[in-house]
Amino acid sequence: MANLMSTFKGSGSYVASKELMNAVNVSIALAKPLLIKGEPGTGKTMLAESIAVSLNKRLISWSIKSTTKAQEGLYVYDTVQRLYDSQFGEGDVGNIKKYIKLGKLGEAFTADEQTVLLIDEIDKADLEFPNDLLWELDRMEFYISETKETVKTKSRPIVIITSNAEKELPDAFLRRCIFHYIEFPDLKRMEEIVKVHYGDIDRRLLDQAMEAFYSIRAMKDIQKKPSTSELLDWLKALMLAGVDVDRIVSEIPLAGVLLKKNQDIDVMYEVKEKGYSLRRW
Repeated sequence: MANLMSTFKGSGSYVASKELMNAVNVSIALAKPLLIKGEPGTGKTMLAESIAVSLNKRLISWSIKSTTKAQEGLYVYDTVQRLYDSQFGEGDVGNIKKYIKLGKLGEAFTADEQTVLLIDEIDKADLEFPNDLLWELDRMEFYISETKETVKTKSRPIVIITSNAEKELPDAFLRRCIFHYIEFPDLKRMEEIVKVHYGDIDRRLLDQAMEAFYSIRAMKDIQKKPSTSELLDWLKALMLAGVDVDRIVSEIPLAGVLLKKNQDIDVMYEVKEKGYSLRRW
C-alpha cells in the first residue's frame, strides 16, 4: 500500500495537507471518484489542476451549472447542423456519427492516455444529476443510441468532483466516492500558501495583514468571508500601493479587495467607528 500512497505529493503552486494527498492517492489506487467539499476559496478547483501538473496528465474540466444535464457530459447529437446540411447539400447527412459531439466525460473516456477529469460544483445541478452519472462512472462506458454504439473508456480517468455543499448529494452517489473536506487554512498553512506566491514578502506586512484577515473572517455578521484568493490579491495590492504597515490592522486599507458586499464593509467600519479593536474579534 505504501507505493500506492506516494503518487500525488502536491505541486510547486499548490500546498496540500498530508490528509488531502492521502485522499487523492487512495482515490487513484481504488479507481473511485474523489469528492471534495469545502467553503469557496479553499482550493478545490485548483486541486485538480495541481494533480494534472504533478502527474503530467491532461486536465479536462466540466463546470456544472443549474441547467446542466448528465447526458451533455457524455455526448450531444447535433440535429440542427444535420438539418442545415440536408437543406443546403453539405456533406453526407447519412453519416450520423459525424454529428455526435463528445462532452467532457466522453472526452475523458476516449482519451488515449489517462486524464484528470474535474466535475466542478456538482451541487449546482438538479438532484437527479449525480444519480444519472452513477452508471457511467461505475462502468466507465456509455451507449450512443443514435449510432447503436457502446463507448468504453480507453484509460480510466482520475475523477475529481467538487461541491460547495449547497445541496445534499444522494447516498448512492456518496457511497461510490472517496470523500475529503478541505478545512480553511489555519495561520501556519496560510503562510505557506502566501510564501508560494510571494516568497519575498515583508514579514511585518504579512503579520499585520494576517491578523486583520483572520479578524475579519471571525466577525459573526460578515456574510461573505474573504477567501484565500482574496487575501492573495489584497497582499499584492498592499505591496503595490506601498501602504504603511502600521495602518493595516487599524484601518484595513483597500478593503474592497477583501470584502465584496456593502453590508460586510459596513460591518467592518462599524467596528472601527465604535472604537473596537479588530484584535478583539
